Amino acid sequence: MKATHYITNVLGLVVVTCLFSSCGGKKSDTTDGKDTVRTVRTPNRVDEVLGIAVIEPAKRISQLSPESGGLVKSISVAIGQVVRKGDVILTMDNAVETAQLRQASVKIQTQQDAIETARQNVQTLRVQLQKAEDDLKRNQMLFSGKALTRKELDDSQYQVTNLQQQIRASEAQVKQAEGQMKQLRSDIQYASTVAGLKMVKAPENGTILSLEAKVGQYLNSNQSIGDFAPEGPLVAVTEIDELFALRVKVGQKAYVRPQGSSERLTTGTVILASPYLRKKSLFSDNTANLEDRRVREVRVQLDDPTKVIIGARVECLIQVGAQTSSPTVANEVP
Repeated sequence: MKATHYITNVLGLVVVTCLFSSCGGKKSDTTDGKDTVRTVRTPNRVDEVLGIAVIEPAKRISQLSPESGGLVKSISVAIGQVVRKGDVILTMDNAVETAQLRQASVKIQTQQDAIETARQNVQTLRVQLQKAEDDLKRNQMLFSGKALTRKELDDSQYQVTNLQQQIRASEAQVKQAEGQMKQLRSDIQYASTVAGLKMVKAPENGTILSLEAKVGQYLNSNQSIGDFAPEGPLVAVTEIDELFALRVKVGQKAYVRPQGSSERLTTGTVILASPYLRKKSLFSDNTANLEDRRVREVRVQLDDPTKVIIGARVECLIQVGAQTSSPTVANEVP
């Protein structure tokens, strides 16, 4: 009986000891186990900023279109052809306009003949006036010598006055005819302009990128018939996220590469960094995208445009140099 009581006391002592040990260890853990923190740093150097870019001419791609409607009569260029300013790209049927121009040309020739006739008539009247004035002087001398009647002197005076009036009338006709000539010249200029509207010409030196018109096709005025790339350097147009927008500066070096590749196509220089942020526009195909992010348009002039093709999508990496950022502190995740 005593032995059993002794064993029971020993077991109780062991249990109590274990409980105290457990409580003591937990307190120690609580004291030493304060919430620890760690320093999380963003990269100290951001040497390059990436943006998806599209290759365009520095002067932008323009659309070709006729100023007047008509039936396509002939096409003078091919896709990819380099043209000079004023070169005819296509010609539409202009039979009506050509007839109007020819008619105006005939009228102006007729009017020139009428003006010349009126001038010759004035010259003839002046000769007659000179003779009549000489006759009047002679008759005045005869009249003063009683060798001529008053009626004969008055007739001589009337002849001079009548010729002077005829000359004034003829000179007025010449001026009127010359005024009509100016109007006819304006008509010719107008007819020539209208006939010229039946041709689509190169707006400046450049390259024909596409041409959709066909011979026999009827074109409406201002209908797009193709794309035109003005002569000049090529640029990579990209949009940089607002997070890195302030790092981009004019004059920074850059390079382009195919999407998903590390191969460099050509280098370039930043020539434009837009002064404001705007919504994404280059590649925002999904109109339902409500992401509230702003971008900065950047243009990089390429050093070797032969290594890229207009309209291609590439990756544009702008070398913005070393940038240092302040460390941020975040609670450690248990």
